[in-house]
Amino acid sequence: MTKCRRIAIAGVLFFLALGAAMAAFTRHASPLAYVHSENLSVVFENEEKVLRRVQASLKKHDRRITLTFSGKGEYMEDISVLVSDLMKNALTMGDGPMDGDYIRYQYGGYTLFYSHEQVGVQYRYTIQIEPIYYTTLEQEQQVDEAVKSILAELDFKRSTSDYEKIRGVHDYLVRTVTYDTIHKKNESYHLDTTAYAAFLNGAATCQGYSVAVYRLLREAGVHCRIVTGTVANGETAERHAWNLVELDGVYYNLDATWDALLETEDYFLKSDHAIPDHVRDSEFKKEAFQARYPMAETNFEGIAGQSAADTLK
Repeated sequence: MTKCRRIAIAGVLFFLALGAAMAAFTRHASPLAYVHSENLSVVFENEEKVLRRVQASLKKHDRRITLTFSGKGEYMEDISVLVSDLMKNALTMGDGPMDGDYIRYQYGGYTLFYSHEQVGVQYRYTIQIEPIYYTTLEQEQQVDEAVKSILAELDFKRSTSDYEKIRGVHDYLVRTVTYDTIHKKNESYHLDTTAYAAFLNGAATCQGYSVAVYRLLREAGVHCRIVTGTVANGETAERHAWNLVELDGVYYNLDATWDALLETEDYFLKSDHAIPDHVRDSEFKKEAFQARYPMAETNFEGIAGQSAADTLK
């Protein structure tokens, strides 16, 4: 197999009922370029279509995603990398309420099976991806209903500013969700990292808080992301997740978990300067990420409609 030349594989088929409508893109959701691993000898010719179909399947919690294609070459060595690229892109692209981060942080990887058989001068490949979900489809349907109920309670109107929406979502979660300490040391229990845990159980870990913030704000039309990293806890650093939220074209840190635990607002709409104890993972420090999500240099201290504060923290 020649590693220096990529072959585009066409005719990828899905053995799935993929009739679910895709969420409409928002003004912020122009897709990132599909990222391939280096030295990969084979790529999907119709990768955008394959990607969207896989995303739709993940939203539906399909237990198995089956892809087939035919090619003249022997590509078995690269199939696992090909699928890894596909899944990474499926969990990155799209900013809808149930796209991108919402899927990514309620998903625990996948099991992969693949094989091929020679048919004449070609090989027929079969790829089976079995995703690992932290929630069931039924639980996600309950989340959908909970989101409708919460947004109705928050009563956002067309005239409601983005600041007021962020304030409403932050205060609601701080008021109604507690930190889940019961399952903290149970590494096989993942439900506490989900929006379901926050909305239906009223108890979640930092990841559950962050996914809940993401879902509610994206439903309300406010752009945000989930970032992961570490936070200082005494002399140790612990794994953590929090949100970046957009106001006036720049982004601020919002950590509903710590505000709930500490009963403060020390982590509400803060610049990076103000929370040096929060250290992002490397993927969120990269130049491309920082260019796409420019951070405010100051904390947001104002009221609805006001621009970023002029006091550097």
